Amino acid sequence: MTDLRRLLSQALSSALDAACPDHPVAAPTVGPCQDPRFGDYQSNAAILAAAALKRPPRELAEAVVGALKAESLCAKVEVAGPGFINFHLLPFRIAALLSEMADDPCCGIPPAEKPKRIVVDFSSPNTAKAMHVGHIRSTFLGDALARIARAVGHEVITDNHLGDWGTQFGMLIHGYRRFLDREAEKKDPVTEFERLYRLVSAQAEAEASTREAARRELAALHAGDPENLRIWKEIADLSFTEFEKTYRRLGVRFDHHLGESFYNPQLPGVVEELCRLGIAEESEGAVCIFFRNDPALKDVAPMIVRKKDGAFLYATTDLATVRHRVREWKAEEMLYVTDARQQLHFKQVFSAAARWAAAPGNTLLPSLDARPPALRHIVFGTILGADKKPIKTRTGNPIKLTDLLDEAESRALGMIEERNPELTPSARPAAARAIGIGAVKYADLSQNRNLDYVFDWKKLLALQGNTAPYLIYAYVRIRSIFRQDGAAEAATEALETTSVLSHETELALAKKLIQFGDAVHSVLDDCRPHLLANYLYDLATRFSRFYEACPVLKAPEPERAARLFLCGLTARTLRRGLDLLGIETIEEM
Repeated sequence: MTDLRRLLSQALSSALDAACPDHPVAAPTVGPCQDPRFGDYQSNAAILAAAALKRPPRELAEAVVGALKAESLCAKVEVAGPGFINFHLLPFRIAALLSEMADDPCCGIPPAEKPKRIVVDFSSPNTAKAMHVGHIRSTFLGDALARIARAVGHEVITDNHLGDWGTQFGMLIHGYRRFLDREAEKKDPVTEFERLYRLVSAQAEAEASTREAARRELAALHAGDPENLRIWKEIADLSFTEFEKTYRRLGVRFDHHLGESFYNPQLPGVVEELCRLGIAEESEGAVCIFFRNDPALKDVAPMIVRKKDGAFLYATTDLATVRHRVREWKAEEMLYVTDARQQLHFKQVFSAAARWAAAPGNTLLPSLDARPPALRHIVFGTILGADKKPIKTRTGNPIKLTDLLDEAESRALGMIEERNPELTPSARPAAARAIGIGAVKYADLSQNRNLDYVFDWKKLLALQGNTAPYLIYAYVRIRSIFRQDGAAEAATEALETTSVLSHETELALAKKLIQFGDAVHSVLDDCRPHLLANYLYDLATRFSRFYEACPVLKAPEPERAARLFLCGLTARTLRRGLDLLGIETIEEM
């Protein structure tokens, strides 16, 4: 598939060199115009170069356009505003790109210039606790980013860093031994474990004997007591089984589920090495990492990697995790998808990891010439209720994710039965699942991840506006065209003439289709799936305008074939784009 944006960027780079040999812009960027009235693609490279050289930007832009050789791509290139360079594509070039896109198994997504091995760390529920609404953003964002990174050609490893080790197991094991209800455990193990933890926690607050008993159970677990290890494993395994049910329902898969317990044996050696390399030091009985030479962290408290009592912390585990991913998986980049409250923690971990990688004699990197990985914290905001506070149940507890998904499917089923009672009863559950769960996912992924958003059932299940039901319905409506009058399923003949794009809505839809690859790549620039969601909504909106203005099945040839081509490619693009967001499509609705 021709990478149009890359071709335009190369042509622009050559023109910049010719018009201004001393310019500082190494790789001029070209992107789709935000307002299609001004063109199809746009660049601010002349503005950036002029600012650095203290030259009038519009004057430099005019010189660049004069030196530009893009006649095979563009009908017109012009300067706008303070010095933007706008590209207007040739209609026959658009038609050729559409034909390429139709033949491309990747649906027009160009491969990354430099593929990387990327680890995506997301979801990470805690053992013995039910997944709740607080896991939505990490799970959906992480899954979408992994799907999109794979789509552009990166090698992706997904890892669910489970919270399956820690002080809570002292209380859980104590509760298991004394208060476990076997029948309740068989019916709903995680709910029973939550009950045990609440019961023992309440007793521990009131009774020193319970606190001491829980402490002894934890110490025995850490010492390798066989019975305590058996109980811990039973709790961990049953919890994981429940997590897997939810992930299967969501269509989310992981390559690994390496929790805190996996790294626990490595932690003494990690702390020993950090001390040997001078990165960590003892302070008031604990072992800490200070950030005296890091301007962003020098005024915050040090990061503790071993407490006075010898216990290790999340930071120690996270550093061991970085080493494992680099040495065993050869990770070049790691994305940590967690909420904004953990920003300081990850800044400290990343800073410590950078110092560790730079220290001679370290075991973090597999070899002396190995490059340290790029570590990125992908933060996100909070899901709010109607009161603009973090969404909870009426009792103040987090909403269980299974309950939320049940309600989503139930509401979607009611909508289907009301709007399409002719849909067969056997098809309704699958449609309700796709629409209900898709609506919850899309409501999250269509938001800028840095921002909080209000969870609103009425809005996210609406058939109008930027919602999953609207996009799924757009796909269903297109598919219905091919079931009418025996229209050919494979109406994908190459568009060879400009006459087939004569109507303005045809051309607008065609231009949006060829931008699909750009939209997919733009997500990974700053890990923002909402950019793809916005693209899909704009595509569906343009299709609606096209469909209202241009008859398809009743059009004469060659318009009929060309319009069927546009319909088929739009449906395929919507399906592929929604799949990259982890959202299922259906054939009837």
